[in-house]
Amino acid sequence: METLTKIWLSSPHMGSNEKRFVEEAFRTNWIAPLGPNVTGFEKAIEEYLGNGTHVAALSSGTAAIHLGLKLLNVGPGDEVLCQSFTFSASANPITYLGARPIFIDSELETWNMSPELLEMAILQRLEEGRKPKAIIAVHLYGMPYKVGEIHAIGQKYDIPILEDSAEALGSTWAGQHCGTFGDIAVLSFNGNKIITTSGGGALVSKDINKKEKAVFLATQARDNAPHYQHSEIGHNYRMSNVLAGIGRGQMEVLDERVEARRRNYSYYHDELSGITGLSFLPEPKGMFSNRWLSCLLFDSYAVREKVRAALLDENIESRPLWKPMHLQPVFEKNTAFVDGTSEALFHRGLCLPSGSNLSPIDLERTAQTLKKAVQ
Repeated sequence: METLTKIWLSSPHMGSNEKRFVEEAFRTNWIAPLGPNVTGFEKAIEEYLGNGTHVAALSSGTAAIHLGLKLLNVGPGDEVLCQSFTFSASANPITYLGARPIFIDSELETWNMSPELLEMAILQRLEEGRKPKAIIAVHLYGMPYKVGEIHAIGQKYDIPILEDSAEALGSTWAGQHCGTFGDIAVLSFNGNKIITTSGGGALVSKDINKKEKAVFLATQARDNAPHYQHSEIGHNYRMSNVLAGIGRGQMEVLDERVEARRRNYSYYHDELSGITGLSFLPEPKGMFSNRWLSCLLFDSYAVREKVRAALLDENIESRPLWKPMHLQPVFEKNTAFVDGTSEALFHRGLCLPSGSNLSPIDLERTAQTLKKAVQ
């Protein structure tokens, strides 16, 4: 029996100029974690995001969150309020610093952090004499969180916000790019993201001093001396000049990648939205999602699993929505302010193949397999 061609959930999509930038790095021997591609990549992101941003290219989005929390002075014994419905990389760096994540559930309009539960958590922690040190809010699957409400709460209680924009490069809220709202913001260029540097990430800040401190910490915190001298603990978190070359080429096609992913979502929506017991996440007014992954909800876990198994049988990769952090074994003892929203989304939701390099045949095969499974 002939094996069906694999349809991936979100595979890398190279353009035409990535190779040119990488070959230039080899030709000039700029292979170390510094060089013109790193500078050029950072500048390209800054120009794209606008709003006076400064960017430090790093080895991963996780590294960016870790350094971002350090720049916000999070340390041992502190508490950080973190969106529960997210990938573990949003929460893990809190523990690297000896701090403790407190998890906040989602709301149904964007699937992101609930402003009501966030404020409830802050008030409860203040009553116990434990003011949270920071808030990590996530633009999940490229859908902006409720920026106005979340940041108003952060300002009201004087708690800085680390904006996890790992999945949201190209998304906007009120016409402003995601990645430009937080005291610190982070981006990811992992292999499955809307653009990729194979592995990589970035820290974004409107404060040039924070960018420079992030670079200092990311290069082992070496003091300005002719010998190797260190007054702080540093990290090996800088992006290499080779990978930054890939990023420079990817930035040239970012808008095309966003357009392609949004077309995927529109196709699925048009083909599938008439099916009873199936629904999508619409864009709330004023929000523009890059639709990094096209996600849908079924009316039950059983139907979700039936569809996922049917897709797998046809060699089509899909994935349940993120399992909330407060349900993860490693965090099951952590305090959480929840109302069941993210748990229900996890049990009923599925991510469909969403890569910008999917063909019309790939999309049709996915949609028809899903239709057959539910009908």
